[in-house]
Amino acid sequence: MKDWRAWKLLIPIGVNLLLGIPAIIPFFLVWYFMVNGPLGSLGWAQRNPTENDGMLPMVIVVVPVFCLFGLIWWLVNLLLRRMTAVRAVPAFQYWSACVLACLVPYAMGLLLF
Repeated sequence: MKDWRAWKLLIPIGVNLLLGIPAIIPFFLVWYFMVNGPLGSLGWAQRNPTENDGMLPMVIVVVPVFCLFGLIWWLVNLLLRRMTAVRAVPAFQYWSACVLACLVPYAMGLLLF
């Protein structure tokens, strides 16, 4: 029975892998904001020397893009959880697998480039 639970996660994991491809943009924007903002102020990261517009333009771009993607991702996964037969899978395991699958394309991009 436990092996069957893992097979039920294949469809949501596949969909989240595909959602992870456009997610590269909001994840990159958050990374760029953090490096040029708080992490750069603390000295934990090296700021971009040409980034002198301040934080407000970055916030105006980053927040809507990240929230829009987050809303789409959440709605798609909520619909997948209801439509597919993954209700037997615990919620923590389902959402953890979806988050990790969505982060895979971004992590692969970091490793390859």
